[in-house]
Amino acid sequence: MGLETALVLCRFAHNVSAMFLWGTFAYLALLVPKSLAVEIGQRLRPASGIAVFLIVATTFLALPLQAGTIGQGWTDVVDLGTIRDVLLETSVGRGWALQVAAALLLLPALALTPRRAHAALAVASGLVLASLAFSGHATMQEGWIGLAHRSNDMLHVLSGGAWIGALVPVIVVLDRLRQAEWRMAAQTALMRFSSAGHVAVALVIASGVVNTTLVLGHLPADWTSSYQLLLALKIILVAALAGLALINRYVFVPRMRTREARSLHAIRLGTLTEIALGIVVLGLVAWFGMLEPV
Repeated sequence: MGLETALVLCRFAHNVSAMFLWGTFAYLALLVPKSLAVEIGQRLRPASGIAVFLIVATTFLALPLQAGTIGQGWTDVVDLGTIRDVLLETSVGRGWALQVAAALLLLPALALTPRRAHAALAVASGLVLASLAFSGHATMQEGWIGLAHRSNDMLHVLSGGAWIGALVPVIVVLDRLRQAEWRMAAQTALMRFSSAGHVAVALVIASGVVNTTLVLGHLPADWTSSYQLLLALKIILVAALAGLALINRYVFVPRMRTREARSLHAIRLGTLTEIALGIVVLGLVAWFGMLEPV
């Protein structure tokens, strides 16, 4: 495996795990009725533990892999001098230090009581995502523009994670609609997700436009550029994601009054498709985030 491929996979696993934790536990802590939130949190606890492990592991792997890509290859991955230079003398190193601090906050959160754990995991994973803005393309600019770029980058990943990451517990909530004891709580949780989802999707699109403008200065249109080609594909997939969300909300949700079983199946299928497309988008981001933005 090539060094750059290893770093892309590392970034991909890190971002998927962080978005899952942030979206899931922000949703459970803020929008899902308490009793149902605790039940879903317990159901997702094994996946949450795996996600925390992956975030911590990939965070510590990222710096030596970055040192190797900046240096002379695999030999510099284990060269302490090169790693030290990257840590102390580059924006990548400074961003990495923030990511380590945020990632380590996840560990004690797992030991808290369920309700407190939800809030703590949401905050810690939100910080993990926000810290990514200090090691990406947003670091290319300085001054007020650089500050605005990093702030917009944070908004983009947090709103994207709030949307895509929350789809996992939404699948579980959909299943609870069929159980009499959970039906009312599940309906409330889904209505709240729908309202918050409109805001999240709007923020993803708006912040994405701003990011593209700040990085490229124009829409991606040069298909000889790998960066622009992958960015354009990401934009197309995000548009497809938004379309699926709108179809679920405005086509199948109203039909639940007369065709509940069929509509619920369609919503579940649409949500699973959104999750799959979201994972592909994160793969593209991990890939073109390694490329020169030209």
